[in-house]
Amino acid sequence: MIIIYLSINPEETSTIIIDFIKTYVQNSGCKRVVLGLSGGIDSSVAAVLCKEALGKNNVLCLFMPDDATPSDDKKHQEIFVKKFDLQCKTIKIDSIVQQIQKTCFGKTEKMTLSNIKARTRMILLYAYANEKGCLVCGTSNKSELLIGYFTKYGDGGADLLPIGDIYKTQIYQLAEYLKIPKSLISKAPTAGLWPGQTDEKELGINYETLDKILYELELKIDIEDIVKKVNVKKSDVKRIRQMIKKSQHKRRTPLIPKLGVRTPGVDWRVPTQEG
Repeated sequence: MIIIYLSINPEETSTIIIDFIKTYVQNSGCKRVVLGLSGGIDSSVAAVLCKEALGKNNVLCLFMPDDATPSDDKKHQEIFVKKFDLQCKTIKIDSIVQQIQKTCFGKTEKMTLSNIKARTRMILLYAYANEKGCLVCGTSNKSELLIGYFTKYGDGGADLLPIGDIYKTQIYQLAEYLKIPKSLISKAPTAGLWPGQTDEKELGINYETLDKILYELELKIDIEDIVKKVNVKKSDVKRIRQMIKKSQHKRRTPLIPKLGVRTPGVDWRVPTQEG
């Protein structure tokens, strides 16, 4: 279990997010959302908030395992869906991923394969969104988004990101408040990219320390002060700051050279919410 560092008011936070989901979906002209369940804490929290905002009949979940998906994730997904009475369809993606591999490369590097899996899931989510008239709800948290720990046009491909301004350690507080099953909260976070993979092992840092560094960087605190306050190596702070910088392209629409009076994505923007 991750120790809480950045305290939030979970009731107030939930209320804000639920209102955001409700307003955003209504303004889009849709009534429903579709999201990918992983058996982990982030997608579970996002799904419950969507249900609270839109009602269970307007939330469709897809569980898309492959041969590397941990057995615990399958079990926890079933426990979660049953507890919260959610609609969920399981689609195994192995054959799709294998066909892409065969068509493009024959054999792929581990990270290339992981990105193919994430993008396959995105394609399926948008297929259901098109067919059912839904928006795709993303499940990435603030920690992942800031350091680029997601696949561009994969799990980063979504119409809204309701928990995108909540650090991972804050997700745990929200999960407790929403009564997410303890088995999901207590297990090590993993994207299930390959057997034995965990987020913290891959990142080389635990989420508690990562979130402390990210929060201090958010406040624009000097690196030397962060080192003393958080009790970390200077090299760790510089590495995290570099991850934020290098992954900036993942958090933006593709750059457009400015030629006109107002340019899409630069200074021609339409408010996402009205009222």
